Amino acid sequence: MTDFLGLKLAPTILRAVEAEGYTTPTPIQLQSIPALLEGHDLLGVAQTGTGKTAAFSLPILHRLQEKTVHQDGRRTPRALVLAPTRELAGQIGESLRTYGQHLGLRHAVVFGGTSIRNQIRILSRGVDILVATPGRLLDLMNQRQVRLDRVEIFVLDEADRMLDMGFIPDVKKISAAIPKKRQTVLFSATMPKSVQSLADGLLNDPVHVEVAPTSTTAERVEQHVLFVHKDKKRALLAELMNDRSIERVLIFTRTKHGADRVARHLDDHGVRSDAIHGNKAQNARERALNGFRNGKIRALVATDIAARGIDVDGVTHVINFELPNDPESYVHRIGRTARAGATGIALSFCDREERGYLRDIEKTIRQTVTVNEDHSYHAADIANDPGHGKRGPSKNGNFRKNNNGSGQRRRNPKRGSRPSVKAA
Repeated sequence: MTDFLGLKLAPTILRAVEAEGYTTPTPIQLQSIPALLEGHDLLGVAQTGTGKTAAFSLPILHRLQEKTVHQDGRRTPRALVLAPTRELAGQIGESLRTYGQHLGLRHAVVFGGTSIRNQIRILSRGVDILVATPGRLLDLMNQRQVRLDRVEIFVLDEADRMLDMGFIPDVKKISAAIPKKRQTVLFSATMPKSVQSLADGLLNDPVHVEVAPTSTTAERVEQHVLFVHKDKKRALLAELMNDRSIERVLIFTRTKHGADRVARHLDDHGVRSDAIHGNKAQNARERALNGFRNGKIRALVATDIAARGIDVDGVTHVINFELPNDPESYVHRIGRTARAGATGIALSFCDREERGYLRDIEKTIRQTVTVNEDHSYHAADIANDPGHGKRGPSKNGNFRKNNNGSGQRRRNPKRGSRPSVKAA
C-alpha cells in the first residue's frame, strides 16, 4: 500500500486530500490509519513534521461521517482532541477543516487567551469534533457549557509536552468525564516513564506505532555550533542575517523577554522580525505567525512552548540563539527546518555556560555537532575545551544548501527558489 486510495478512506475525504496535493501517506499515517479505522486504541511515538495530525484526523472524519444522526437532536462532541498549546490546537483545527470540507461535520477549537463567550456561543450551535487545550476545556466544563458524555474518540496529542507544562492532572480530570467505552489515541514525541504510565491508564490494548526516532530526525538537519561569548550573541546574529540564503529563519530563546529583545535587535538592523511567546495576546501571535508564513516576516523569534505546533513551509534555517537545557527540546527545535523528510540547516550559539547543554545534546542525537569558527565573534577559549565537537570547514561562513541539501558552502551565492514541502 503506497497511496491514500489503499487506506480505504471515504471518497469525499480522499478528494480533499488529493486537492492538497498529497498522494503518498507518510510512515506514521501508513501505520496508524488502518488500525484506527478498525477501532483500535493507539499509542504513537512520532516527532512533529511526520504527518501525525492527518494520521488521527482522517480516521476521525471517516468514522464520524459514517454516522451523522444525533441523539435527541443534539449535536454534542463525538470526538475530542486535546493539544498542549494554542498554536497546535489551531493547526489541528485547520487540518480538520481542510480534510473535512466536503463533509457535513462541524468542529470547534477552544483555548485560553481569547473570549470564552465566543467559544460558548459556537459550542451552543453544536459541534461534532472539539479541539481544545486542557485549561480552557476545564473552564467550559466547570461552567457546564460543554458536554463530553457522547465522546466516541479521544485523542491526546504531544503527551510529553502536556507533562512538561503540568497538564497531566487536567487531562485525567477530562478523561474521567468521557465515556469509558471509547477509542483512545495518544501521540508523544518521546516516551518517558511518566507518559507511559499515563498511556497505561488511558489506553485499552493499544496498537503501538513508532516512526522517526530522535537520531533520525536530527540526522536530516545539517547542524553547526558557533562558539561565542554571551555578550556577543546579538552581534553574531546580525552578522549571520547578512547572508541572504537565510530566507526564512526560526530563532529560539529560553525566555519571553529574551525573544522580544532579539526581535527588536533584528528590526534595528533591518531584518523584518517578530516574537511569539506566552505573554503575547492571541491575535498578536496569530499576526506574527501569518506574517512568517506569507514571507512578510523573515525571522520569527520564539520560546519552546510557543513554537510547539508551528508548521510553516520553507523554513530554511533554525538558529538556537540560546541552547535549551533539555536535549529533546533541541531536537524539536531543529526539526522545524526538516519537515516531512526534507533537510535543513541548524545553527547553534554556545557560550561558556552552555557547554554542558551541548554535551547532553550530542549524547542524545548520537552525533557530534560540527564547529564553525569562521565568524567575527569566534570564541577560541570556549571552542578549544575538549569534547565539544569537531572542526568544520573554516574558509567560508556562508550557510547555503545546494540542490541536494548537502549543505555545501559557497561564496557570493545567488538567492534561489526553494520548494515548499509539508506533510499531510
